[in-house]
Amino acid sequence: MKSSQVPQEKISTYGGHRKAIYATGVHGRYTRVASSGWQVEEAATRQALEEFARLAVSARRQVDEGKASPLLFHMYDRRMDLQTLSQATGLFKWRIKRHFSPRVFSRLSPKLLDRYGDALGMEPEQLRTLPAMDNDDG
Repeated sequence: MKSSQVPQEKISTYGGHRKAIYATGVHGRYTRVASSGWQVEEAATRQALEEFARLAVSARRQVDEGKASPLLFHMYDRRMDLQTLSQATGLFKWRIKRHFSPRVFSRLSPKLLDRYGDALGMEPEQLRTLPAMDNDDG
C-alpha cells in the first residue's frame, strides 16, 4: 500500500488515537504512516469485543454455578483467550485449563496467582473474586 492510500476514516475504536501502518513512500521504501483507521477494521474490532463480552457473561454464569473458577471470567473480561493467556504467563494451555476448575484453582500457590495477576493486569487477590454486577448485566 502506498502512503497516500493509508486509511484515514477516524474510527471510534481508536478513541481519537492513531496507529502506525507501514506503507511505501514516494521513493518506494517502507515508512511509517499514522492512520486513524478504517471501517472494516472497526467492524472486526467491535465483533471481537462483543464476543469477549459474551464469553465473559457465560464464564460468570459458570463461576456462579460452581462449574468454573474466577480465572475463566477474568481471562475473557481482560479480552484474552486461552492462547493469549498462555503466552502472557508462559504456562502451557493444558495447565491453565486445569486452573479453570474451582477445586484446582482454590489451591494455587501465591507465586502462580502473582503470575496470573501480572498477565491480567490485576492484583492476585482480585483473581479469587468477581466484580459486582451492573444492573444491566445478565
